[in-house]
Amino acid sequence: MTHAGPLAQGNLLSGVYVSFWLPTVVLTAALVIKLPSILKLWRDPLLRAVGGLLLFACAVFVFAAPSTISWTNRVTGVPNIAAPWVYSLITALCASWLLLVVHWRNGRTERHARTRRATRWVVAVYAGVVVALWVLFALADVPVEQIRDFDTYYAGTPFMREAILLYLFAHMVASLVTSRLVWNWIRTAGLDGWLRWGLRFLGVGFATNLLFSVAKLTAVVARWTGHDLDWLNTNIAPSAACIAATLVAIGFIVPHAGQYLQERWRLRRRYRGLKPLARLMRSVAGSREPFALRATLEMRLIRRETLIRDALLHLSRHLDDELRARAYDAALALGLERGRAQALAAAVTILDAMEREPGPPDADASAPDTTYLLQEIQAVSEALRSPDEIKAVRIRAAVPAESMSAHE
Repeated sequence: MTHAGPLAQGNLLSGVYVSFWLPTVVLTAALVIKLPSILKLWRDPLLRAVGGLLLFACAVFVFAAPSTISWTNRVTGVPNIAAPWVYSLITALCASWLLLVVHWRNGRTERHARTRRATRWVVAVYAGVVVALWVLFALADVPVEQIRDFDTYYAGTPFMREAILLYLFAHMVASLVTSRLVWNWIRTAGLDGWLRWGLRFLGVGFATNLLFSVAKLTAVVARWTGHDLDWLNTNIAPSAACIAATLVAIGFIVPHAGQYLQERWRLRRRYRGLKPLARLMRSVAGSREPFALRATLEMRLIRRETLIRDALLHLSRHLDDELRARAYDAALALGLERGRAQALAAAVTILDAMEREPGPPDADASAPDTTYLLQEIQAVSEALRSPDEIKAVRIRAAVPAESMSAHE
């Protein structure tokens, strides 16, 4: 989730730089997804760290793009001033990585004092790095504008050399620490599956960030020794940055998107699963659940469940508890497991009540227990999808217990 810019350019195809906008788009999408939670729970330092991380990551890629570098230099009138600006954004981004792992590891209440000390330490050290970068840039002599290969071009320039090393080491340390802690969390027991996948993407992304700083540092050292490995600075480093940024953004998106899609799929399955019972209950209710084109899936599910439960309550006066008990025993005798047997017995009872002439219920009869029917409408509806099983249970339940025992 990094960078490139003054930082990354040379004899590189322009297509790599166009790809700067791909991680920017993905990072922006991740920020938009997280933004409601961040604003709602602004006091949560972990969410603030996530928001800061995504914001700085977007800023890095926007200002590290060659076109933006040229614009920054031109607007300010200072040659290469985009370099310390992008370096500062990268350093702030590194600090946000460390703040994320500090708050994630220590939580909001546990080790609160330790968390505050670590936070102050990270902020102080990386703020000091930013200040040092600007002081070194002011002391350095960098009059020739370099849009694509700034790091290697000025690798041997006094003060600028130190600035380049400083931001690269700050980046490397943050990448190492963050990557190690994320991979440790992946092995934590009891994690949600989507969160674990998100952590995997984060782990690979932070590890890929190391390639950025290693490639650049290698190219700089090669310049000191009289070798030309500038392609590491202009080709490998920006490519690693784009890949790392995209992976990290995906790591934040996956848990939210996965859980959202999984919940939508669960609601849709439940809504469709209730269709057989809802269709059956329409004749009892005399109507169907109201349909609105703009109604959400949650609202449609609530309306379908309400229709079913209201109809079952109306039908409950005509339910035969003895038949349900016989049907349950019959289903067990057919080798069905208890939950399935209970659902089939309820389905048989409902069908019987609807087929019989609905005369007035026996005043002396005790009220039937409808708890299972009202609570397990999903299981009953699924049972209605198996007419052959229902038929077998009804035939067996219709035989008196004494006759069935004698036959057996």
